[in-house]
Amino acid sequence: MIAQAIIIKNGHVLMVKQYVERGDVVWNFPGGSIEEGESPEQACIRELKEETGYDVQVNGLLNEINKKFSFLAEIIGGELFLDTNNQDNEDIIEVAWIPLNDFGKFDPITMPVLELARK
Repeated sequence: MIAQAIIIKNGHVLMVKQYVERGDVVWNFPGGSIEEGESPEQACIRELKEETGYDVQVNGLLNEINKKFSFLAEIIGGELFLDTNNQDNEDIIEVAWIPLNDFGKFDPITMPVLELARK
């Protein structure tokens, strides 16, 4: 099971550039695996801190497809920071605010979720 957050601010969305299992490099919403004993919301908050440096508040479930939970969230603290010393982040190349109109960064997996979030 996966929990991820969609955070939109000032015409940009927070994303991570990462290697994925199929070997490609993609821009993805920050998030990751739900650990034993964690709720999807707790996993989302932990993963966002680990991957982006931000403290977030989950504002609601956007959708859930195939045990992948996508939450709307907002930043309540912290600073943008990729902790390269954290082994869980070894697949992440970059963390950035991506303009919503930079369509080249979104793929068939992220675009439908982003469109839901913008409604």
